[in-house]
Amino acid sequence: MKLISNTLLDEMTAKAAASPRRRTHHNLHSSPSDPVQRFVVVAHSDTYIRPHRHMTKSELCTIVRGRFECVVFDADGTIIERNVMGEGTSNVAFELPSQTWHTLLALTDGAAFVEVKEGPYDPATAAEFARWAPEEGGATAEFQRWVRSAPVGARVPSFT
Repeated sequence: MKLISNTLLDEMTAKAAASPRRRTHHNLHSSPSDPVQRFVVVAHSDTYIRPHRHMTKSELCTIVRGRFECVVFDADGTIIERNVMGEGTSNVAFELPSQTWHTLLALTDGAAFVEVKEGPYDPATAAEFARWAPEEGGATAEFQRWVRSAPVGARVPSFT
């Protein structure tokens, strides 16, 4: 039996704090070739998850600590939906269909979710990143400030 304990989440929170990406993950599946990919992700509020989509796979995320906001975009970078999940909200999980442009914002440090996706994992086709969002190491702080406050209907400005 594999358990997701508070001790594991605490250890992952410390690891995420020491990571340049400010997040970490822990695989529950045995191999990238497994037909179902399952893992725990812990993130701090200053992590940047570049908007992306999964072309052929849906994803299910269940919040187990803290709060996240899932921001959904259309193909041109216009925000079409925002939903907060986790502690203090009425939402505890979300499922996104394939080909849905999205990002996650950790609203609390040490926020954690369990993600389930169809496998196998192929890094070449796992995700397509939005051309209208900065690459990691680029103008990510500016993008994060914008996306945290932009209303539904706002289109991503240039961050080059």
